[in-house]
Amino acid sequence: MTTSKVTYQGDLRTTAIHFQSNNEIITDAPTDNQGKGEAFSPTDLLATSLASCMLTIIGIKARDMEIDLAGTTAEMTKVMAADPRRVSEIHIIVTFNKELDDRTQTIFYNTALTCPVAKSLHPDITQNLTFRIARGL
Repeated sequence: MTTSKVTYQGDLRTTAIHFQSNNEIITDAPTDNQGKGEAFSPTDLLATSLASCMLTIIGIKARDMEIDLAGTTAEMTKVMAADPRRVSEIHIIVTFNKELDDRTQTIFYNTALTCPVAKSLHPDITQNLTFRIARGL
């Protein structure tokens, strides 16, 4: 079954429709590559997919361990290389919504590294993952 359909809208913009949910994603070329930067760029989505995948697989493990992680966040920074133009590094900071012991953090860290997007990215792309505990807990 086809997953999605991407249509070029002109002016360096695309729209993608996810067939199962009918959700839509808009992409624009980034401002540093002749675009308007009014939406995620395709490389933003690549890096954001890594963060989303890591949170999802951590969520699966947390559910199995009966730990509620609702409200946990991941912030992503993408680093581009120039020649050839490509994503060279992705930095992800996961901030947990609750205190976690060292053992649980290690389990979640190792779990995150096994997410399908992490395993699908070229090994030349540096994946830097950092865990933080939300302050004020």
